[in-house]
Amino acid sequence: QVQLVESGGGLVQNGGSLRLSCAASKNIASFTVTGWHRQAPGYKREVVATITGNDITYYADSVKARFTISRDNAENTVYLQMDSLKPEDTAVYYCYAFSILDSVEYWGEGTLVTVSS
Repeated sequence: QVQLVESGGGLVQNGGSLRLSCAASKNIASFTVTGWHRQAPGYKREVVATITGNDITYYADSVKARFTISRDNAENTVYLQMDSLKPEDTAVYYCYAFSILDSVEYWGEGTLVTVSS
């Protein structure tokens, strides 16, 4: 069973920065896609950013030019650098990994990001 463990969440002021980390128990290079989703209170979970095995990235329009996704295969870790944070970025952020070989999705338990106004 693959485990994804997020860290780096917390409380930050409007305009501040945070870096989230997602440590995987399996070689992340083996995943087709890894990334981050978030869920704010009263809202559905939404994709924030993803990165494929050949480093193609995707960002939700709401975070483009502010967030950067990256990964370190040697450390089996995926990162989300979040700059210019806004109160509307407040949510629980979940790490996500998908392998097309076995069509299985893996999710972390989430880390809370709170941006104060």
